[in-house]
Amino acid sequence: MESYKSLEQLWVLKESSPDTRLHFMQHGKITSYPKGHLCLRAAEDNSNIFFILKGKVQIYNLTKCGKKKTLFILGKNHIANESLAWNSNTIFCETIERCSFYVIRREILLSLMEQDFQLTKALLQYQERKIWRLEHQLKNTVGSIYLERKLASKLWKLARDYGIRTDKGILIDMDLSITFLADLLGVPRETASRVCRKLADFGLILIEKKKIYILDAEKMALFYKNGSFVRT
Repeated sequence: MESYKSLEQLWVLKESSPDTRLHFMQHGKITSYPKGHLCLRAAEDNSNIFFILKGKVQIYNLTKCGKKKTLFILGKNHIANESLAWNSNTIFCETIERCSFYVIRREILLSLMEQDFQLTKALLQYQERKIWRLEHQLKNTVGSIYLERKLASKLWKLARDYGIRTDKGILIDMDLSITFLADLLGVPRETASRVCRKLADFGLILIEKKKIYILDAEKMALFYKNGSFVRT
């Protein structure tokens, strides 16, 4: 488990004053949850902010049919909450592996933000980056991009964020079942399976049980950007 001492290096505190760092560390706690734990539920009130210290979570919502639509996969140096100011949740947050969080009450964080502009600035910049990522995802969900390219884009980004270089290629360091990939794409499981087979046939990925290797990251990037393997 992450130690309290290591919290001094937490990204959100890097430019904050010593007094802010001290109060931040004094008024929260480190909490761990197993894989499959639901940290946040849509339409429920929540007074805590979850800073991810270790592990990965999926942020998702439900369609009108009750099907999962994954919005983000977040790991260390991210915040699980979608809002810092409001108590009511609009998303679900579920651990996809054992996770550790630093949990601090919302009103305490807001009070510290009032006192320390550098803390406020760090959180605003973080939220802006998340909005940019969401805008980019929305651009790719309007039907103008084939599912093969959409999945290639998502796997390429996961490999960039959570990849481990191996002799077989870049291993995405998480379990990626067909059901999980279907939620990521917002399609039926059978469709996700077909799309995976196509990417494998293209020589872009290797699937072993629930592990996916990116065989050629540059080729993958060309494919999801241009729909071909040739630079334009």
